[in-house]
Amino acid sequence: MGSQAQAVSRRHEPGPVFGRVASGVIEDTLIHLATENEQYLSELPSQAGCFKETQIVEFIFLLSEKWHLDHLARYQAVELLERFMIKQVEQICKSSRENVRSHERGEGSSWSSLNNQIYDTFVLRLVSCVQLASKVSLHYNIVNSDTALKFLQSLKYSYTKQELLESELAVLKTLHFQINVSTPLAYVELLLEVLGHNGCLLPAKPLHQMCIQLLDFSYLARDAIYNTLLKIAIENSTPSKLQVAKFLTVKEDFMLLAVGIISTSVFILNPGHWKQVVEHLNSITGITSQSILEFSYAVLKHITGSTTPQQRSRNCGTKAPGNRIMALN
Repeated sequence: MGSQAQAVSRRHEPGPVFGRVASGVIEDTLIHLATENEQYLSELPSQAGCFKETQIVEFIFLLSEKWHLDHLARYQAVELLERFMIKQVEQICKSSRENVRSHERGEGSSWSSLNNQIYDTFVLRLVSCVQLASKVSLHYNIVNSDTALKFLQSLKYSYTKQELLESELAVLKTLHFQINVSTPLAYVELLLEVLGHNGCLLPAKPLHQMCIQLLDFSYLARDAIYNTLLKIAIENSTPSKLQVAKFLTVKEDFMLLAVGIISTSVFILNPGHWKQVVEHLNSITGITSQSILEFSYAVLKHITGSTTPQQRSRNCGTKAPGNRIMALN
């Protein structure tokens, strides 16, 4: 009976358990995530980030909270919607070009009708992405069709269960059924595991919880944080369009986001260990200490207005920005 109670307790224990993964598994996973991140950045579409606006992210977060979903599910929903919408826009643009040629021959639909396809089904697709994210891991609360349909009806949408199922299938087909996408949380949790394995002894549970809070904040204040980071990188308050375009890979870099979130969390909870952690993160990822502290500065600036990490940079022994946040002149 006692062992059964312990098993139940473990199943319902919130958050990951650190320090129980073999070093070989940690190393292989770190290499896999780093390679995946670099590949994604090398193939980054120009529309990346267009569907991560604050209102969209807030909608997904609130809906995930309403349905008692884990943080991983909410981040996956954001990333799924982003990837789906970009592909849908690409498909519609392709159809539009074909329709223009048809229209010249007196046939085909107008761009406005194609544009309406996105607008009219956006909330439905968003709900479908949240549903799919809830199904990726079986230990989360799975959002069934009845729950999703009831929510849509509360917003005065008159979708049927069949249309809801077709919407899920449309997302799946568009993404080629590849819905178990990595999120910044996976990078954060892996790096916390590596830090512990390397002897950086920090209280894992409160640090993980702080990282979750800051990751939520970074999604919701995404544009403000990265605008600050861009201005730091170029040392100019008015970036050019070219500089903004080049900075896109920085905005979509999950590894940079993860190290920045961990660095900021440590600075808030254990400032005495901050320099050591930044050095460890630099050693693990190759991201320069300067880039890490600049990211922490940008996050803290929009939380409290603090400039302490920027001031502390004089004592970190860091050099000019390196391979993540670079000069964009």
